[in-house]
Amino acid sequence: MPLPAPFQSLRLPVIAAPMFIVSTPDLVIAQVRSGIVGSFPALNARPASQLDEWLHRITEETRGCGAPFAVNMIVHKTNPRLEEDLKVLEKWKVPLVITSLGANAEVNAAVHGWGGIAMHDVIDNSFARKAMEKGADGLIAVAAGAGGHAGPQSPFALMQEIRDWFDGPLALSGSIACGRSILAAQAMGADFAYIGTPWIATAEANAVEGYKQAIVEGHASDIVYSNLFTGVHGNYLRPSIVAAGMDPDNLPEGDKSQMNFGSGGNMDAKAWKDIWGAGQGIGAIHAVEPVADRVAALLAQYQAAKDELRARSGIG
Repeated sequence: MPLPAPFQSLRLPVIAAPMFIVSTPDLVIAQVRSGIVGSFPALNARPASQLDEWLHRITEETRGCGAPFAVNMIVHKTNPRLEEDLKVLEKWKVPLVITSLGANAEVNAAVHGWGGIAMHDVIDNSFARKAMEKGADGLIAVAAGAGGHAGPQSPFALMQEIRDWFDGPLALSGSIACGRSILAAQAMGADFAYIGTPWIATAEANAVEGYKQAIVEGHASDIVYSNLFTGVHGNYLRPSIVAAGMDPDNLPEGDKSQMNFGSGGNMDAKAWKDIWGAGQGIGAIHAVEPVADRVAALLAQYQAAKDELRARSGIG
């Protein structure tokens, strides 16, 4: 199935994942100007009136770029800004809306009304089917190892089950941090790699230096999977959990009934800010660098991986 027009001029088949606190206009603009889809969570704009300012700036500063930008909407019932934020997205006719934590037919219909594309992130095949029933245009398969909220399933299993019936736009998330992994995602049936953690260690990311350095110095073994912090399972950096005075190997179970995404999580703002999300792919990140340099490196690795695959297979 041909990809929608906004995706047809990407320099690299990558959608940058929206990250709590980290993704702001500086990062999104740099991503789009580098030829990939840039994104941010609507809830990062605080107060709510700032969302209009952000979208104005991003729209103006990415005008004429070959890649679109996206806004992530938390559609969980505890998000009190959903309706208000959706009106702001409609004003700016945001080209791509990524919904999370509950497929919503009304949101999808609104996005279609202004000519936008709606993609929903899912952690298993049943959620994928529900999302399409609610009118989503595409899916983001969030597999094991993804930063922040993540599912437990192998990307092989998840992609296989979804592609068995779905031929629309599909992105894969989970430990993708180098060009070789982007190609692997495509080999599994994805149209795009959905990448988050590598952008934390960039000059444009809204992250403290300690967070950026923890990404550079970390490895997969430094990632802890827990539902304590939001009520939803996700991956977090071990050093940040230790710094918060907790034992990462003996974390209590979170309480799903206490999920509250009105402020990004179920902890007070300072505590949540100090627990750092990251995916298992951090071992591929060796320096803090500008977004443009990271995209250029990913592109070079991606092309090299394709050349190597052709050489190994004997395909011309």
